[in-house]
Amino acid sequence: MKKWLKALILAGSFTFGIGAVQADPGCQNGEVLGPKLITDICWSCLFPLRVAGIPISGSNSDAPDGYVKNPFCSCPDNHGVPRPGVMTSFWEPARLVEFQRVPGCSSVLNGMRFPFDRQFQGTPGNADLDGGDKSFRHYHYYAFPLLIMMDMFVSRSCVPDGYMDLDVMYMSELDPTWNNSELAFFTNPEAAAVANPISVAACSADAISATAGKPIKSMFWCAGSWGAIYPLSGSVNGGRGVIKDTSLLATKVLAALHRRGLAWETMGEDAICRGRIRPTLPKAQYRFSLLHPIPQTDKSNVIGESTLTWGMGKTVPSVGQDPIYTIWRWNDCCNH
Repeated sequence: MKKWLKALILAGSFTFGIGAVQADPGCQNGEVLGPKLITDICWSCLFPLRVAGIPISGSNSDAPDGYVKNPFCSCPDNHGVPRPGVMTSFWEPARLVEFQRVPGCSSVLNGMRFPFDRQFQGTPGNADLDGGDKSFRHYHYYAFPLLIMMDMFVSRSCVPDGYMDLDVMYMSELDPTWNNSELAFFTNPEAAAVANPISVAACSADAISATAGKPIKSMFWCAGSWGAIYPLSGSVNGGRGVIKDTSLLATKVLAALHRRGLAWETMGEDAICRGRIRPTLPKAQYRFSLLHPIPQTDKSNVIGESTLTWGMGKTVPSVGQDPIYTIWRWNDCCNH
């Protein structure tokens, strides 16, 4: 807890120190590092919590397909000796992702600007590239192990990737494939099989299933009613609304990071001791909730769930067009 508070103080002092030099009226402060960590989090979204195979709270209908139901488990220690434990499963707020119209802007870090050289900023300025046909935004992806940061009930054996504090993990301004759909297509060869009209048309089945709360796991190229995930770039068809566009972009972010081994699978029998690399997106493992500008404090959404059921009235004209999402991740861990 002390380490986390020191990090907040350091982030605040750093922000104030550079604000006079790099202030930008288009870079909004999301006020994440403050009371919103308590008031704007969907705490009921942690559930169902299962300990030793027994649901402590919440409905099993909110648990993803494929979670571990065994009551007991074991993991090898540093010497390879099996260490027994109790299976613990729950939804954890694990990541934040923000989407920005202003390259280099971080609403999560109090509206500070990263000092990127202009040649590395990709497409600057507006969200619309060509009159509304396409929409493009940069993103910043953060580790956000909130339960560990607040010293809540999760033990360190239930940290599948080792992150203990808020940390910047990825920035699209430094990724040439995010700014170029053709480059993204050729760096992900599976796109040739799924980025075509027939595969995209098949996503209608996933849209229906996702809106019912159960995205189809085998259709890794679909994001339900939000659209097709491939190519893994920051360009999407515009004119559908900020929430729908950025929800699809958030799914693309996770798919791209899984493809590169930077996001791990944390559910299932193979992941109870630590996260493991999975190159395709395990859609059932994730849920999203809006943190900014208007937070969702009552529910989280599966990938592809229609924004008509949760996304209406969630933006603010002009100042509330750069959303921040909390990424919830199902964690099957061997607690010992």
